[in-house]
Amino acid sequence: MTDLTEKEKMLSGLPYIGDQALAREHRRAADLLYDFNHTRPSEAEKRIGLLRELFGSVGESFWVEPPFRCDYGGNISVGDHFYANYNCVFLDCAKITIGSHAFFAPGVSLYTAGHPVHREPRNRLVEYALPITIGDSVWLGGGVLVCPGVTVGDGAVVGAGSVVTHDIPANVVAAGNPCRVLRAITEEDRRYYCKRRLLPDGDPRFAEFSAEPV
Repeated sequence: MTDLTEKEKMLSGLPYIGDQALAREHRRAADLLYDFNHTRPSEAEKRIGLLRELFGSVGESFWVEPPFRCDYGGNISVGDHFYANYNCVFLDCAKITIGSHAFFAPGVSLYTAGHPVHREPRNRLVEYALPITIGDSVWLGGGVLVCPGVTVGDGAVVGAGSVVTHDIPANVVAAGNPCRVLRAITEEDRRYYCKRRLLPDGDPRFAEFSAEPV
């Protein structure tokens, strides 16, 4: 363990103390974020270019609304057609992996970082980080906070204001503080756009969804 750098410890879920090498990576990310968050609305290509430089890997046709904050950027991977609304915060001291077609409402926070509960090691600046995984086609509502080490399964919907402290399975609706599963998502849900409001069956754009399931 003593042969590992502080960054390697950080990415391995081991206790670590930030050093100058990590500080340099943090400053690099801060500079890129400053440039990103001060772009004009018309500078879409510049925004995408800055995010490609900041993130570890990106898919096709993704978008993040400024302002956006993260620690390092390089530990973040996003899939195809990912969208994040305003004021999202990703503390990527560990890996953050986000699938394709994931939608984040304003103010979503992904926190991989943690500190010891006891004040003495915490006062010595001991930290740790655990990875977060967000599956394909996940929708996180406004102000959702995801804690270290959590996985949210494919197709899950997490209600606004939830604090997600444990894994959420695929294809469920979950909400609350702490977040808990409310119900499964079924084929019947295809017919509705909001609670019990049906998609219009006369609109050809929604034809494949508005028919009753067989």
